[in-house]
Amino acid sequence: MKLGPRGKLLLIVLIFAAPIVASYLAYFYAHPKPTANHGELLLPPGQASGAAFTKAVDGTAFSFAQLRGRWILVAQDSGECTDACVAKLVEMRQVRLALGRNAERVARVFVVDDAKRPRAALVEPFEGMEIVLASAGGGLTAKAAGDHGHIYLVDPHGNVMIRWRAADDPKGMLRDLERLLRASQIG
Repeated sequence: MKLGPRGKLLLIVLIFAAPIVASYLAYFYAHPKPTANHGELLLPPGQASGAAFTKAVDGTAFSFAQLRGRWILVAQDSGECTDACVAKLVEMRQVRLALGRNAERVARVFVVDDAKRPRAALVEPFEGMEIVLASAGGGLTAKAAGDHGHIYLVDPHGNVMIRWRAADDPKGMLRDLERLLRASQIG
């Protein structure tokens, strides 16, 4: 089959127009599948507070820079720590333990964002968790100050990047962390 000059021109126009038409159809009619993550990705990621905190146990200084190079799960709440707060801390502990051999790559920090010191009975079951006191109105970041409903993840470079609702199923947090640690070469 031989094409004439008009047929060749039409074929060239079709070749160049096909990607444009395909992209238009994909944009308006093809809906992407929802993401597989369970937490909320924070864009742009914020920097973890560079402010100095005080450790609740011994009163020494603490900053997130001390844990640089590790992934950090962070919860903020009052020093009184109600049942919801304790449940959040237990969730963080259990998710970290469920990571198995990757558990050492993840640290846990509980930021007490009011003037009340946590009681000793609260501290005992959470061995290995850094419990720190923030200055008035302080916390993980300025945007997260006073946010008691979420658990945050800080990457090894100090960026606050994901948050999970504390009331949600911890299996979602575990799946996100497993996928992240498997893909990550840092921390």
